[in-house]
Amino acid sequence: MKKTYVLDTNVLLHDPQSIFKFEDNDLVIPITVIEEIDGFKKDLSETGRNARHVSRILDALRQQKPLMEGAPLENGGTLKVARVTEEALGKLPPDLKSERADNRILAVAMMHEVGSKQQVIFVTKDTNLRIKADAVGLHAQDYESDKVAIEDLYTGTEDLHLDSSDVDRFFGQGFLEPKEEIAPNECLTLVDNANPRHTALCRYHDNVKQLLPLGTLPKEGIWGIQPRNREQRFALDLLLDDSIQLVTLIGKAGTGKTLLAIAAGLLKVADETFYSRLLVSRPVYPLGRDLGFLPGDVEEKLGPWMQPIFDNVDLLLDSVEHQGKRKRGYRELVEMGILQIEALTYIRGRSIPKQYLIVDEAQNLTPHEIKTITTRAGEGTKIVLTGDPYQIDNPYVDSSSNGLNYVVSKFRGQSIYGHVTLTKGERSPLAELAANLL
Repeated sequence: MKKTYVLDTNVLLHDPQSIFKFEDNDLVIPITVIEEIDGFKKDLSETGRNARHVSRILDALRQQKPLMEGAPLENGGTLKVARVTEEALGKLPPDLKSERADNRILAVAMMHEVGSKQQVIFVTKDTNLRIKADAVGLHAQDYESDKVAIEDLYTGTEDLHLDSSDVDRFFGQGFLEPKEEIAPNECLTLVDNANPRHTALCRYHDNVKQLLPLGTLPKEGIWGIQPRNREQRFALDLLLDDSIQLVTLIGKAGTGKTLLAIAAGLLKVADETFYSRLLVSRPVYPLGRDLGFLPGDVEEKLGPWMQPIFDNVDLLLDSVEHQGKRKRGYRELVEMGILQIEALTYIRGRSIPKQYLIVDEAQNLTPHEIKTITTRAGEGTKIVLTGDPYQIDNPYVDSSSNGLNYVVSKFRGQSIYGHVTLTKGERSPLAELAANLL
């Protein structure tokens, strides 16, 4: 049975293509939503680009049939832009002021529910607005077309229990052909059924259909960093493999995901010169999106957000005071052209060839933003996305709908992609205990 979906502004700004993802059901967009979208159209951010995209889609539909009557959609549904009536506004509870945009949008949903033969569902990514909708008797839900249940998320690692002879054969011949289906670049621990301590670490290479040992690491480590657990060892194997063009690392604070990514990037850029530059970025969210209100030049504005990156680079460079002298720091790498640190805002729209690109805190990005970034990759570029789905600052994504999870779900099974979920904190005993208890 057909349904009627009333869409909030944030749904369209989150995913401009959401208009085409409700199957053959009917869509209603309150005219207040159009007004709010118009307010974003001049923004240079991803939100502004999405606003302009939505406007172009609606303008194309308008030319087929007036939107006030309901323009046909390719999937069999219709899209209508609806005005709110004074009668509908009058039915709002006294606590909800009619001049507020959110409440006028709610009034449109209530107006369509009266006498409708179809179930009316209000769709918004605003948690509080869903609560208000429920309070006035509306059926409300989140926009879930891009949700990936975090408990079902691919971890990229697995224990494979085998007979002793199989584990011995792997050590003897240096490879093993698996008897079950394994995702490309999945990292495995081969466990001897007879002796669980008899194990081997390997990765499945889809091009040869074999489990192969992990690559050898330098004795001095990767820029002085040695993996402290098997998940970090798996991560380094993916980060250092040039045939893998996209790597995602998920883990709580202190698991080493960002440090490992930067260390591997510096090795590939500064030592092996396989890439022309290490480009490290992160979305600007903790204190707001707009840098313009902060004093100083661009570098000074970015300082508070990029400090965690600086700290990781300085740790690798060992740039602490030693015997009264200070060793080189990240600024020297920047001046040499090896390292570039930028806010994500300045990366969108560029073409990035032959670079090692690390996007930290990627859990704060929407699936559409992730797509925008990954499609910037030019020839020979490797992209590493790191983040923690449980620590999100973006109010319009959560642990299931963020872009990082979306990539893990969509890219699983691709030969140029690898993923590891890191679970063990290595920053310090205090940091590990705090991450688990607080």
